[in-house]
Amino acid sequence: MSSAPLGSAREVSTTPQPAAEPDRRLAAMRRELARAWRHRPVRRGLLGSACIVLGSLTPAYLPQNSPWWDLVRWIGLDNWVGRALGTALVGLGVALLIEAWFRLRPSLYHEVKHWPVTLLWSLPMLFAPPIFSHDAYAYAAEGWLLQNGLNPYLNPISVLPGAFADQTVWLWRYTTAMYPPLSLEMFHGLVALAGNDPYFSTLAMRLPALVGVGLITVYLPRIAHRMGADPAMTAWFSAINPVLIIDLVGGAHNDGLMMGLVVLALWLVVGRPGVSAAEPELRSDLHDRPGYDWRFWVAAVLVGVAACIKQPAILAFYPVALVGHPWTRLRWADSWRALRRLTLSLATAVGTFVAITAATGLGYGWVQAADVPGKVLTLAPFSLVGAGLRFLLESLGRPATGQLAMDALRYVGLGVTVVAIGWLAITTGRRRPITFLSWSYLIFAFGGIALNSWYLTWGGLLLPLAKPGKRIIGTAVTITTILLAYGAGSLAWRNDMVAIGCAALAALGILLYRHIQEHNRIDLPQPEDG
Repeated sequence: MSSAPLGSAREVSTTPQPAAEPDRRLAAMRRELARAWRHRPVRRGLLGSACIVLGSLTPAYLPQNSPWWDLVRWIGLDNWVGRALGTALVGLGVALLIEAWFRLRPSLYHEVKHWPVTLLWSLPMLFAPPIFSHDAYAYAAEGWLLQNGLNPYLNPISVLPGAFADQTVWLWRYTTAMYPPLSLEMFHGLVALAGNDPYFSTLAMRLPALVGVGLITVYLPRIAHRMGADPAMTAWFSAINPVLIIDLVGGAHNDGLMMGLVVLALWLVVGRPGVSAAEPELRSDLHDRPGYDWRFWVAAVLVGVAACIKQPAILAFYPVALVGHPWTRLRWADSWRALRRLTLSLATAVGTFVAITAATGLGYGWVQAADVPGKVLTLAPFSLVGAGLRFLLESLGRPATGQLAMDALRYVGLGVTVVAIGWLAITTGRRRPITFLSWSYLIFAFGGIALNSWYLTWGGLLLPLAKPGKRIIGTAVTITTILLAYGAGSLAWRNDMVAIGCAALAALGILLYRHIQEHNRIDLPQPEDG
């Protein structure tokens, strides 16, 4: 037998094997995880996340048929002591998580990457019951309706008494579904995947949220880098924000998948070859070229799919059309090109929505349930003012007038929202379409009939891409802290442990004040003109 030449053997030995690259990536990921674990604020945040999970196992947030009750009662915590301990743990957990988030601001991207932090802080919540919200129980119940051949747009959850209905908040049992058809079919598939078990079906609702959070974590800092925004700031404020961890991972809201798909669509158009890596929103050298490549069409389709998960995603058609092709001038020729792109983007997104709806056969019954979120009083400004006015008029013996005034204020809020978004579209949005999307989502959340903390993740996640100044970032951090404090305070109120809740609120206030004092000298990218 002849042997191969020495030089040939060396060439073979040094040629990379197909599995070498994945192995190197896995090794690099393990090193990043280990580095994150050695970072004290990361461990502190993980402890905070675990405390929130343990503290949420209380009468305030466990439905009566939850399997966790057997453990709670066996330990002997089905009493005021258990409620007090649970409330204290939640307050402590929120404080630890926020404090860890503040501490990571200077070191993120320099000493530790963002994705291991998101992963580690999410771990305790993966198999926990829904955190700070019962919406996931309603998702499972609506999937159970479909599993039994019933249309959730025509039948409320209560038509099928049993374990699925019993774990749903009583109000949502008697309302029809407000989610688009793809969400309902997704709920249906997850119920089947979980073997029709009520509790495990609820846990399965976390899977789409995890997919969305993964897309956000991977692509949002890349978009920031491509746009010339601050990737570290984006990763800190968006990818490891405690609201994202608690509401999207812990709460299992379908907003997570919606925003993940929107971020992926934005990445497709921002990362398009030929678009400036410095300022893709402001570039106009591509203005005379149509640029209808596959990325444009796929991004527009993704917007339609995201809207079929949750309706507000449809607004993303605007940046999909204009990123790299800004509508710089209102002259006829420029306006015609921009309007053509906007029409094609919107038509593709809406066409995708219609096609999915037709494929499911469920119809458009969600339109009739559009007012369902407003049945519960939330932090929505116009609803709060309206509720106060209604209370005043009711105390004066005019309940009908009070209800009329509240409804009128809500319509005023919706009108202001539409006008404000339209104004943004033809002013700032023409040149900075992603900035338009961020602010429009925030306007939509605050101007609507209901405002929940996870609604603010829509525009909040994209806010760093708008290159805001220190004052806006400081306000956003303050609002984030207030929302988390509100969640902890709500649990304290429901557990009749108001004193503990007040102590937690005071601690969070101190943390916020200290963070503002420590970080008021951090240089942030200044907002662009226009």
